[in-house]
Amino acid sequence: MDDKTLNEIQADAFRGLVKHLQKRSDVQNIDIMSLAGFCRNCLSKWLVAGAEARGVELSYDEAREMVYGMPYDEYKEKYQEPASEEQKAAFEASKPLHADISGHN
Repeated sequence: MDDKTLNEIQADAFRGLVKHLQKRSDVQNIDIMSLAGFCRNCLSKWLVAGAEARGVELSYDEAREMVYGMPYDEYKEKYQEPASEEQKAAFEASKPLHADISGHN
């Protein structure tokens, strides 16, 4: 497989993941982070890092709007619930496994 085709397939997979996460607004970032070590905000940070690596300007807010499908503050107001003590504890316990996003943690 050539690099162009591979990049297109990877881009399709990323768009599918983002679309799925937009559909699953019932799933809280803290839970995704605790289970998988990344969340919607991490995807946004990876977008910013990818843009920076290519000399393209992309703000974190712009990247979050791409991932959330709306401005972050609007998403938070509509869908984000306060974290429970159990969620906070799981998040802290899983911190060593969280994604490393160079320069964007």
